[in-house]
Amino acid sequence: MQGVSFSHLDTYWLKLYFLYVVRNNPGMTKEFIDLRSDTVTKPTSAMRKAMAEAEVGDDVFGEDPTVNILQEKVARLLGKEASLFVPSGTMANQLSIKSHTQPGDEVIAETSSHAYNFEGGAGAVLSGIQFQCLKGVRGILDASQIEEAVRPSDYHFPVTRLVCLENTHNRGGGSIFPVEKMAEIYRLAKSRGLLVHLDGARLWNASVETGIGPHEYAQWADSVSVCLSKGLGAPVGSLVAGAKPFVDRVHRFRKMFGGGMRQVGIIAAAGIYALDHHLERLGDDHQNAKRLAVGLKEFKGISIDPRHVETNIVIFDVANTGMTGFQVAEAMKKEDVLIHAVGKTLIRLVTHLDVTAEDIEKALKAFGKVLGRKE
Repeated sequence: MQGVSFSHLDTYWLKLYFLYVVRNNPGMTKEFIDLRSDTVTKPTSAMRKAMAEAEVGDDVFGEDPTVNILQEKVARLLGKEASLFVPSGTMANQLSIKSHTQPGDEVIAETSSHAYNFEGGAGAVLSGIQFQCLKGVRGILDASQIEEAVRPSDYHFPVTRLVCLENTHNRGGGSIFPVEKMAEIYRLAKSRGLLVHLDGARLWNASVETGIGPHEYAQWADSVSVCLSKGLGAPVGSLVAGAKPFVDRVHRFRKMFGGGMRQVGIIAAAGIYALDHHLERLGDDHQNAKRLAVGLKEFKGISIDPRHVETNIVIFDVANTGMTGFQVAEAMKKEDVLIHAVGKTLIRLVTHLDVTAEDIEKALKAFGKVLGRKE
């Protein structure tokens, strides 16, 4: 600042203070293996370059060329007429719910779904809907369950309007919703006058693992949300795709929800780069997750079935270790590995762009120190 200068003594005390801060906050200088989520990924240098060079305009006026390219690209990948760029996956889901329903309607969802559990009660506040939740198998529902849950046409009941599916299913351990089951549910929905929304935040993972194109999954839903900032490694952003009249309605509600952005091509460029360069490498994350699951089975008190690890999420129970999930997480942090306790004894690990096969072996060694191997 103008008029401010530091003496040698000032510099000495600043250095001393810095050393004190670092010494008392060792995490500031540590390199952690971060398995908490695939949302922790950082843009690569090549992605940052693409962002810096992006052509931009005012997206609220529809004049950001990079955003327009991204929206056209995603619509094409999903086999839909149009798509709209939004700031987050939560906004993508909630805009879809809002656009499909009227206040007082009921939305059928799986009991551990993201839209029901982890979006701050937005369905009730923003759309005035209520959820009817059905228990699936690792997040996967059958058409017969949904058929039984549809409300009769009677003014005593809410109107069943929408079915929300999730693929892959986060709390199902990254489980892949079989495309055949999606088709059965969609056909049932159409026969009962219902709409279907697919929370496809990690649809890219399902597609890479099965070889089934994103559009083949998306054809069994009226709307689809997809995320760029998880396994694909972009810093921010999701898209909602569907028929053009539906996307036009979503666009109106995006403005209402405060999601209109201006020169956002800088961010959209990261999404384009991710789709062009990071899709196929999701298979590496799946292999790393499967290696984690097999390795974890060797430790004392761990309850896990490696066969259930289909993509990049590993969920296991530490109830028989004598420790809570939070205690295990704290102990692992001391070994420079960050993990996420999602319940008293449940832990979720997520592999991603910034975790290597070597990191997986280091993490397993750390688990060995914390838990010990089976005898």
